[in-house]
Amino acid sequence: MTGTIALEEAEVLRHEAWPEGQRVLVLRAPRCAARAEPGQFVHLRCDPMLPMRRPLSLMGADPAAGTVELLYKVVGLGTARLAARRPGERLSLLGPIGRPFRPDPARPRALLLGGGVGMPPVIFLAERLAAAGEPWRPVALLGSEAPFPFELVPARLPVPGVPAEAERSLARLERAGVPARLASGRGHPGCHRGLVTELARAWLETLPGIARRGVQLYACGPHPMLAAVARLAAEQGLPCQVALEEHMACGVGGCAGCTVPVRTPQGLAMRRVCVDGPVFDAAEVVW
Repeated sequence: MTGTIALEEAEVLRHEAWPEGQRVLVLRAPRCAARAEPGQFVHLRCDPMLPMRRPLSLMGADPAAGTVELLYKVVGLGTARLAARRPGERLSLLGPIGRPFRPDPARPRALLLGGGVGMPPVIFLAERLAAAGEPWRPVALLGSEAPFPFELVPARLPVPGVPAEAERSLARLERAGVPARLASGRGHPGCHRGLVTELARAWLETLPGIARRGVQLYACGPHPMLAAVARLAAEQGLPCQVALEEHMACGVGGCAGCTVPVRTPQGLAMRRVCVDGPVFDAAEVVW
């Protein structure tokens, strides 16, 4: 996948602060925007004085405007320096990197699950599928312990089976025509108090067998959540793709510092999350 990567000086257009150190960053990066697909990421230099880049998942890309959108959380020196960047400043960007989600038109009921800073890839995928129109019918279920870093609105698009307490949605997904519901263990208003996998199971149980044959799961989030999604998919007999999150050094396949064990026809093997992924078949990952 390294043949798709562009190196460019990206301009900061918008940088929003949200509670608990969350940030939404919009960059003008036309070469990256022209190639970006849901599930891919960028490797960003957060500050000229920091030589190591940081991997950030893409939450959106507008090829016509030449922009990409990122969501991240301030957790260390690099992201703290990144949070100080202001509109008009420029950042060195490598991207897009990695293998994206591969939606299957034979399974147009796309069930998308995102957790925490793993929400961006599934939001990107939900909006892309909605824009593509028929036959796609995406449903998004998002979880966060921090307050959601988005405009929330009363949900108007139905998601059968979910608890009545889950009555909020993301304004951007409502506008795109994507039914969505939210979950949080912290009891945020309008959210299901629990796990996104509980919402997923509730929705799946409303589907008759013939409809269930059209479902495929897509997920990104913390490792325990992805393992739970993989178990749910296996239990339900449904295919599932997961975008893994790992610490990275080079980000382009050279250092092999982000390897994970996977099952192959030849036995167990190590694969690099950055370029062999970050999207993998959930059934192949050794959880």
